[in-house]
Amino acid sequence: MTAELIDGKAFAQQLRGRVADAASRFHKDAGRIPGLAVVLVGEDPASSVYVKSKGKACLEAGMKSIEHRLPDTTNQADLIALVEQLNADDHVDGILVQLPLPGQIDDKAVIAAIDPAKDVDGFHVVNAGRLAVGEDALVPCTPLGCLMLLKDRMGDLTGLDAVVIGRSNIVGKPMAQLLLAESCTVTIAHSRTKDLAAVVRRADIVVAAVGRPEMVKGDWIKPGAVVIDVGINRVDVGEGKTKLVGDVAFDEAAAIASAVTPVPGGVGPMTIAVLLRNTVVAARARLGLAKDASL
Repeated sequence: MTAELIDGKAFAQQLRGRVADAASRFHKDAGRIPGLAVVLVGEDPASSVYVKSKGKACLEAGMKSIEHRLPDTTNQADLIALVEQLNADDHVDGILVQLPLPGQIDDKAVIAAIDPAKDVDGFHVVNAGRLAVGEDALVPCTPLGCLMLLKDRMGDLTGLDAVVIGRSNIVGKPMAQLLLAESCTVTIAHSRTKDLAAVVRRADIVVAAVGRPEMVKGDWIKPGAVVIDVGINRVDVGEGKTKLVGDVAFDEAAAIASAVTPVPGGVGPMTIAVLLRNTVVAARARLGLAKDASL
């Protein structure tokens, strides 16, 4: 392997330290600690583990964690009523409704009910619109984490050719907007792009977020490119065992790229760290306080 490993776990730990310091400064300025409310509907095991991790991370950062766990029979009206209650709570600075939701609930309606000023997931159309036109916005956590890793590794991204593989509202589209704001030349590609390999091969930056295990092969990568692998896929390796892999064939890409994120340990740890960061940013903005330069 010739590529440098981009250690998202280490960077996330540093970011969480800065968030803790910023939360302490907010406490001094506002007389209270920032509060994050997380709503989980149902008992999806992966979501339950994730919510527990968020709560623990909140407390470690000196922030207030508020959890609401609802049965999977909860109807949409009751969930939106809870969101509206949290919107009105001055001690709640961030609201996150864990996705996916049960089939009887419209995800978009619930996201639309969240106060954009408390939308720390960055999924509300108001925040998406602000990001698109270059205004201050709460930005989805995973793409913002990816951008932080890229800038830490590469510095100024001006003029670089970036390809984002994936067009989701959660990662692909906001990732492209963030890279545009850094003056990259950006292509959004996806599974139906004609000659996807050729499109990827011209990129200085590759962000893979398509949800297909090891889809991006080593010979797709331009020598010296930086590869950010957002994918988390569990694959069968035989004898009843599984392992986590990304959307990039890691060993192949690592032989050609200058730097690459591993899976696990790359992008994943950044998501919760950026969520905490967004909560402090939202808390300061809601009270009309200046931005914390450390974030």
